[in-house]
Amino acid sequence: MLLQAEDCQLVLVDYQARLMPAIHESAAVLANARRLAGLARPLGIPVWGTEQSPDKLGGTEATLAALCDRIVPKTAFSAAAALQPLLAPPAPAPRGNARSLPRHLQQPAAAPSHRTTLVLAGCETHVCLLQTALGLLEAEWDVWVVTDACGSRTERNRDAAYDRLAAAGCELVTTEMVGFEWLRDAGHAQFRAWQKLIR
Repeated sequence: MLLQAEDCQLVLVDYQARLMPAIHESAAVLANARRLAGLARPLGIPVWGTEQSPDKLGGTEATLAALCDRIVPKTAFSAAAALQPLLAPPAPAPRGNARSLPRHLQQPAAAPSHRTTLVLAGCETHVCLLQTALGLLEAEWDVWVVTDACGSRTERNRDAAYDRLAAAGCELVTTEMVGFEWLRDAGHAQFRAWQKLIR
């Protein structure tokens, strides 16, 4: 199964200024997060960010923050509960007085568009990213984790998280896999821009 851009939302977990210097290969991790967000924006894919205790760890790295639609502060390691109001479509508004028309003449409300695939990346992989992904899986979302855009202070912790995420049912992918699946065709209007982002 390939990712469908129109069904995706991008969630960027805790790319915070004071945390990133401690992350193994942080420059590459952050660069891949920027690539994902840089492609998501012109494709109309919502980009959400989270920040763990921003008063202590600082805000999201500035260039990445500029690409987010909204950033949610949190103290819980899992961002699943904090993100749910943004990820889920709003309940449809009531359409007139139910007693104003006979039932056979009432039109059902249109189903809201619902992007059910969450593409996650973030830090630390074995703490906030892992707990967020597992919480979202439990809430019945389709979760894909972008491994080369995730990081922990140590490789061992990061890799242990990948093992657990895969066993739980997350799809593990790379930044380029996501980008090329979102585009699908070298004739796509964003293909040249994507090429520049990954070079």
